Amino acid sequence: MLDIKFIRENIDIVKAGAKKKHTDIDIDHLLEIDDKRREMLQVVEGHRVKQNEASDLISKGVTDTERDKLIREMKNIKEQMQKDEEQLRDIMKEWQTLMLQVPNVPDISVPDGEDDGDNVEHKAWGEKTKFSFTPKSHIDIMKSLDMVDFERGVKVSGFRGYFLKNDGALLSYAIWNYARDFFLKKGFDPMIVPAIVRKSNLFGTGHLPNDAEDLYETQDGEYLSGTAEVATMGYHSDEVLSFDELPVKYLSFSPCFRREAGSHGKDTKGLIRVHEFYKLEQVVLCEASHEESVKWHEWLNRNTEEFIESLKIPYHTVINCGGDLGQGQVKKYDIELWVPLEKKYREISSASYFHDFQTRRFNIRYKDKAGKLRYVHSLNCTAIPTPRILVSLIENFQQEDGSVKVPEALQPYLGKKVIS
Repeated sequence: MLDIKFIRENIDIVKAGAKKKHTDIDIDHLLEIDDKRREMLQVVEGHRVKQNEASDLISKGVTDTERDKLIREMKNIKEQMQKDEEQLRDIMKEWQTLMLQVPNVPDISVPDGEDDGDNVEHKAWGEKTKFSFTPKSHIDIMKSLDMVDFERGVKVSGFRGYFLKNDGALLSYAIWNYARDFFLKKGFDPMIVPAIVRKSNLFGTGHLPNDAEDLYETQDGEYLSGTAEVATMGYHSDEVLSFDELPVKYLSFSPCFRREAGSHGKDTKGLIRVHEFYKLEQVVLCEASHEESVKWHEWLNRNTEEFIESLKIPYHTVINCGGDLGQGQVKKYDIELWVPLEKKYREISSASYFHDFQTRRFNIRYKDKAGKLRYVHSLNCTAIPTPRILVSLIENFQQEDGSVKVPEALQPYLGKKVIS
């Protein structure tokens, strides 16, 4: 969340940021509630001061008459304070609800736009695959090679269920292992993180309250996470890091779950949009500097671009417009892979930076060189998700005889050059 002091001192900037993100939030009303909050805090604190003064006088020894008078006064103060504290709780509840709705201010380089259709191409790599034969979809190819079973997936798991099998499973293992080796060379610390997380972690990352309809909630009040970022960010909650520890860099792996409730009727076939998947996620915590955040943001995104290039899959990178940014994101890149049968690019990775939006919620701080406590900045970027990457990989590397050429980088991990 944003600091209320920052909001007060930069009202126009915060309003403009909300407008750019197409977020409906009444900043003026928030400030009115904040005025009431500050006023009631002073009132309640005034009651406590009077209580302490009366207690001090009694402890120092007074006449019985004075003591009885002070006790009556303390009783009246206590009764009034209870009423005022109840009023303060109601005000604080509304204040906190409003504060959680205020979006982060997007970077000046973020283009205007309403949704992903307004995202701007930043770069393109590789030539779009052309075939001398009639190409098939990843669904048809994988089914003919006995790499996937959607029918039994639906029977066992329900809508959007799937089984990866034989070379479909082995290819996924190969991607995980290659990605592990590739990204760990960049200096990350590896982690396998929980997929079941407490609600507070989803508020911390900004997935709640906004993405509630896409989350799976357990009967015990926990949630199934849709990205390893959530648990990884919670790892250092309520901690103070030393300056020498920064930047902290994690490569986190976990199963992920999304209901895709907001995507009814979209991509109902194949492996583009499934409820259960796996993901390697890059997460960085760095010092509280815009320049540092920008540097690490570019670095994270480039890591994934290099990984995709090593697989020889055509892609482009887009800068997300204001309307396609999440609540906490300052700026975001999406990497999208070329899908030949659809004749369009499909998202495979997102790289975002947040400044201290998330870390204020998680209370993750560090001591700078001067010894001052500050909130770290947070960033994350998808390393690679499976099974979604199989869509582009299978379709781009298909051959006329129905087989699939294995990208050279994956051949040592899969143990074969062709899936047939």
